[in-house]
Amino acid sequence: MAVALGIDIGTSGTKTLAIDETGRILASASSEYPCSHPQPGWSEQDPELWWRATCETIRAVLHRGGLKPEDIGGVGLSGQMHGSVFLDESGNVLRPALLWNDQRTVAECAEITRLAGGHDALVGMVANPAVTGFTAPKILWLRNAEPHNYQRLRQVLLPKDYVRYRLSGTYATEVSDASGTLLLDVKNRAWSHELVSKLGLDASILPPCYESHVISAEVSSKGAAECGLAVGTPIVGGAGDQPASAVGNGIVRGGIVSATLGTSGVVFAHADTPDFGPAGKLQAGCHAVAGAWHTMGVVLSAGGAMQWLRNHLGQLEMAEAQRRGVDPYEILTEEAQRATAGCEGLVFLPYLTGERTPHFDPYARGGWIGLTVRHERSHVIRAVMEGVTFAMRDSLELVRASGVQPKQIRLSGGGARSRFWRQMQADIYGSEVATINAAEGPAFGVGLLAFVGTGVYANVPEACDATIREVERIAPNRDLTKAYDTAFAHYRAAYTSLKPLFHEMAKD
Repeated sequence: MAVALGIDIGTSGTKTLAIDETGRILASASSEYPCSHPQPGWSEQDPELWWRATCETIRAVLHRGGLKPEDIGGVGLSGQMHGSVFLDESGNVLRPALLWNDQRTVAECAEITRLAGGHDALVGMVANPAVTGFTAPKILWLRNAEPHNYQRLRQVLLPKDYVRYRLSGTYATEVSDASGTLLLDVKNRAWSHELVSKLGLDASILPPCYESHVISAEVSSKGAAECGLAVGTPIVGGAGDQPASAVGNGIVRGGIVSATLGTSGVVFAHADTPDFGPAGKLQAGCHAVAGAWHTMGVVLSAGGAMQWLRNHLGQLEMAEAQRRGVDPYEILTEEAQRATAGCEGLVFLPYLTGERTPHFDPYARGGWIGLTVRHERSHVIRAVMEGVTFAMRDSLELVRASGVQPKQIRLSGGGARSRFWRQMQADIYGSEVATINAAEGPAFGVGLLAFVGTGVYANVPEACDATIREVERIAPNRDLTKAYDTAFAHYRAAYTSLKPLFHEMAKD
């Protein structure tokens, strides 16, 4: 029996699982950690938290699965994209990592666009505009704001690649995650030396870049002693969490799109050629499938908006959940179902950390619009769920405008666990949605990549065909779709009307 380990280094925690070649999950484990917000719009984490969680979950999986270290044939790594781990010449972390939802780099994005020769020139080099969450602006921020740390900088790694370094002592990345740095020539699947030069950066701070299934490192004796794996265990390139989740959902051919509602929300479409539609409207990148690309729209606060609601306004639901021994989100969803679709005109903007697609606006803010004395708690909760799903539809509309007409939308993440939210997505998207047997997303996807890299499967589509099966299909309720179309128009108009105010408020 072939066994692979998939490790996903997320924003709120790390998940590790062991799978066999049929896709059966032998064991899994998770470990949570906090995120720091030292200033409004800032988001940081200590990379040591990722490493501790990785070691903890690997050991737990080996124990729970009754597995020996030598049973693991390969390791795949996934992780939150765009983050920046700054290392000195000894491989020590210089400062907390700046994360994907950090918004401090507005000035650096403007600087990059100027140095590149303008928006169109930049998109021509790296297929994307300068966005605050990306890695390149973070490097320039370090140069501008913390020159003492920048002078000591010798290597920049993405979150999952820092874990690879701790496992193996090897600096490496792969094309799907590197696409989100703003420093990769996406069409040619290699670092853009042209842009690196224009930005005045030393190319040596960027690690070697591989295809996602290629073996990039092996577990070292030091890494083995800490995490419990065997020395020499192969580690494949892996993937950023969204391309990894796409592999785990079987989005490896045209015609199927994924909608993932995790902390962030992502609409992801496979592309056989690097033709990404309207320039800079969707995030473009290399897929974790060799010779393929992708486009995706990103909602910064999707499940994160529901988590905020639970933590700060859901004390009643949390108490009831504890009394009944269920997840608080089940109680919130039960409450939401008491309200009607469209919430009688109440709209929620989920821009709690700014927004990426389609606005690319770090100053966007969240809020309920349209409150009246008729609205109750159920409306407030349901409006959050609808607002998040409207934000996902914004991205889906751009995918459709780019020429992709999906036959099916596959759902994953926390938003796929609720039957009510699955139906809401079908109704708001106006399209059939489906779920599959593999619910573990990124960790499952990179486990499949490990099987490809170690020769169990010839390629990624073959691995997906052997392990992924459809479980449920949900058709949209056309009457509700019409109601949601009206509410969606109000949702879009609310941001357009409030944008000048948001930008004025950001000056305070």
